[in-house]
Amino acid sequence: MDHSTTWDPETYDEPRRRLVPDFDAFYGTAATLVEMTVPAEARILDLGCGTGLFSEFILNRSPESTVTLLDQSAEMLDVAKTRLQQYSVTAVHSSFDETLPVGPFDAVISSLAIHHLADDQKARLFQRVSEALADGGIFINADQVAGPSPWHTDLYRTMHEQQARELGTDDAEWSATLERMSIDQYASVDWHLARFADAGLNRCDVFFKRFGFAVMAGWK
Repeated sequence: MDHSTTWDPETYDEPRRRLVPDFDAFYGTAATLVEMTVPAEARILDLGCGTGLFSEFILNRSPESTVTLLDQSAEMLDVAKTRLQQYSVTAVHSSFDETLPVGPFDAVISSLAIHHLADDQKARLFQRVSEALADGGIFINADQVAGPSPWHTDLYRTMHEQQARELGTDDAEWSATLERMSIDQYASVDWHLARFADAGLNRCDVFFKRFGFAVMAGWK
């Protein structure tokens, strides 16, 4: 997906607190996993980094880490570099379908990006992620997921909208959200964890879940 046709990098972050259920817990859980399970001076790869929001959560807790930011939008990368200028970061203008930067990495992270890929593309990406990880390294995918049945997925969407509107989302913002989500390709938590294991990751589990938003992780 070309972020530049969907998101304005300058206004990307402000709606996130309304549209990501339990925003702080969602990103904070992922940051805690990095803080608790990788070295203090970790080498981290952020796939589909966007404006650097996820990496900022990580670096606030693990400031000695170095992060490689990867995104196919040069505009997003520019915002991320400015946001994270006090930290050690490198920007790579690339897509998921290209060869990943040379590791090994202590952590590969991604938030709200991999659901843009078809399932077979996801599975191949997970294999490349596993190959890029150092032994003991963690892969964290904080992403939108399908429910175990269409009924669950529909209920997730209704509950998501209710919470977003309670936080201030109006009709225009929700309509735009639905339009963006109409082309997303969700898979269930169980599907993700099985593909993590297929890629050679261990101790795979979901560490946070709220409606159709989940933080899933596995270690090499």
